[in-house]
Amino acid sequence: MNAHHEIDASQERSRVLIVDDIPDNIKSLNAILEDDYSISFATYWKKALEIAGRTLPDLILLDILMPDMDGYEICRRLKLDPATRDIPVVFITALDSEAEEEKGLSAGAADYITKPFHPAIVKLRVRNHLMLKLQRDRLAALTMTDGLTEIANRRRLDMHLDAEWRRCARARSPLSVIMVDIDRFKAFNDSYGHASGDECLKRVAQALEAVPSRPGDLVARSGGEEFVCLLPGTDAEGARLIAERLCAAVYELAIPHADASADGRVTVSAGVGTVEPTRDGTPEFLLKQADERLYEAKSAGRNRAVGP
Repeated sequence: MNAHHEIDASQERSRVLIVDDIPDNIKSLNAILEDDYSISFATYWKKALEIAGRTLPDLILLDILMPDMDGYEICRRLKLDPATRDIPVVFITALDSEAEEEKGLSAGAADYITKPFHPAIVKLRVRNHLMLKLQRDRLAALTMTDGLTEIANRRRLDMHLDAEWRRCARARSPLSVIMVDIDRFKAFNDSYGHASGDECLKRVAQALEAVPSRPGDLVARSGGEEFVCLLPGTDAEGARLIAERLCAAVYELAIPHADASADGRVTVSAGVGTVEPTRDGTPEFLLKQADERLYEAKSAGRNRAVGP
């Protein structure tokens, strides 16, 4: 059996998580699906929730009759977690009654696959649900993207910040944000015109987005000429180094700005905030901390990063 607990290295493939306490069922489904998808599996509810939250599969095939916690409750928990609630869940069941079907759909399931498995039906149902999810993901991506700069927008930032706050609170790890603002941008617009201003925003956004490298990091345009870099699991020292790299990345673009400074180029200022989130806390204090440091960077002469 080629199924494994980790997701395949092939990122082009859709990812399917099979949750069943009977290895033979996993083997059967894996044999049907492994040629087309990256398969991971779990035989216990805790492992299922852990893998789902960590790897965010595109589809979950979930057995109803599981030990200790049935599939209905596992599904409900998946739907309560913002990180996993949009993953379609298809129940695997030998039960065949309208009452059971209603119960599953009420828990948030998208569909049923009945045992014994019919390979052609399994393949078609899985394919159809993955196609629907891909369409939903593409639509969601459009609503989460800033139209001008094509990086994450404020809505995406707020959702990601909320999710990472809770995740870091559970893991007891630090969370850092960097507020970045283009220096003297109004003067740039006044001197060079709004078309050049838009082009400047695009180039700055792309330069900033290229700096953080980890999957959980996010650079978003929060409004106007201001950007936010979100760094889960990064302490104050690490965040300050990233902030300095953000400033350097924009400086190295060498976009002419006669009213900016002696260097005559577009620069940014950055302020760093770092906290260890708590379950009953909110991110507002973290954002306020970064905003205050950004103000310090502006007051100290711009084109610099100020950290804790």
